[in-house]
Amino acid sequence: MESAADDPRFLDGIRCFNRRAFFEAHEVWEDIWRDDRSDSRHFYQGLIQLAVCLHHFRNGNTRGAKKLCISGSNYLEPYRPAYLGIDLERLLTDLHACCAELLACDEPIPLTKLDLERIPTIVASDTPS
Repeated sequence: MESAADDPRFLDGIRCFNRRAFFEAHEVWEDIWRDDRSDSRHFYQGLIQLAVCLHHFRNGNTRGAKKLCISGSNYLEPYRPAYLGIDLERLLTDLHACCAELLACDEPIPLTKLDLERIPTIVASDTPS
């Protein structure tokens, strides 16, 4: 299998995510995740969960969004600061800023709305993976 950074599906997932087509990004990356048996498997799982987090948050499923924000971030943490050309430091920092009110809420179902101005995008890293 070619390197994930060169896999057209990986790049397509990034494009979907940056267009805010989060469910579509999840679908694309899930195909790679199913095929992958390498150490990158948790990386893909983290990206998938962040995409679904933002999909849920935008659609008002704050409980699911909060859960996936935490678990997706945990999956990506070991790959910081950058992996496969993605600036994970920035992505996770921007995601946590976007979800700050959601993450701070102790209610079982947080009553907060997604601030569309704070939705993160995936950018290339200046740091080699």
